[in-house]
Amino acid sequence: MSSNLRIDELLAQGVRRLRVSSAAWDATPTPSLDAELLLAHALGTSRARLRSHPEETLDAAQLKQYAALIERRATGEPLAYVIGRKDFWSLRLVVNPAVLVPRPETELLVERALALRPESFGSIADLGTGSGAIALALASERPQWQIVATDISEDALATARANAAALDLAGQKSRLEFLQGSWFEPLVGRLFDLIVSNPPYIAQDDPALTDPVLKHEPRIALTPGVDAMACLRAIIRSAPQYLERDGWLLLEHGADQAAEVAGELVARGFHHVRSHRDLAGHERMTEARRA
Repeated sequence: MSSNLRIDELLAQGVRRLRVSSAAWDATPTPSLDAELLLAHALGTSRARLRSHPEETLDAAQLKQYAALIERRATGEPLAYVIGRKDFWSLRLVVNPAVLVPRPETELLVERALALRPESFGSIADLGTGSGAIALALASERPQWQIVATDISEDALATARANAAALDLAGQKSRLEFLQGSWFEPLVGRLFDLIVSNPPYIAQDDPALTDPVLKHEPRIALTPGVDAMACLRAIIRSAPQYLERDGWLLLEHGADQAAEVAGELVARGFHHVRSHRDLAGHERMTEARRA
């Protein structure tokens, strides 16, 4: 890329590079949008500014940064990792390769938790919090809720804590906790009104894991191994001893796992078992109430 090129010319170059990579392995399905976001990030400005000043040029440092960002995206690295952030619910979260990139469909889990618990008070556990997306979205909507988020990864918890601090939610020290451990391990002896989780649910031999985007995300957060249901089953079987009477368990799962998840919940004695569809029409999450 030449430093004397205008913004509109640099965007065109970036789009061409991303289209080549997308044609090769579907790494960048939105090359025009991605090129704009990457250039705006390199310049510390907005996409609107790029469009209103297409004649401006970049200095050498900005050009080098933009070129590097384009190449990272061209290899299939998620856009959120390249620019270091992702919007989720009403929040802007820091993300990095220690955590999954929050998906829009996971907002359904937040939506259902808020609907099932309209009270201003409550005790909630978020298992496998990652970036803290679910816990922080709930904390932003229900500031009086006591929320504890667990994760086996200390690096993931560090990211979640950083997001809480950046969103001015970390000050709720007694209401928002981040604890290291696998699922319920740090929660022995505690009871919750709601338990929510988006656990790993892709079998390790599933072709979906060959997606160039997923190869950059933490494998431990994507797959439990050979048995795609392993983590979901473990959470379901342990949940009753951590739920208040009539407490709710909410689980995100694969698009083809709703019936199996519901069966596990019924077998464990849960009732009011219901699955909900995401915006794409897939049965993406299931909720159930402790008997």
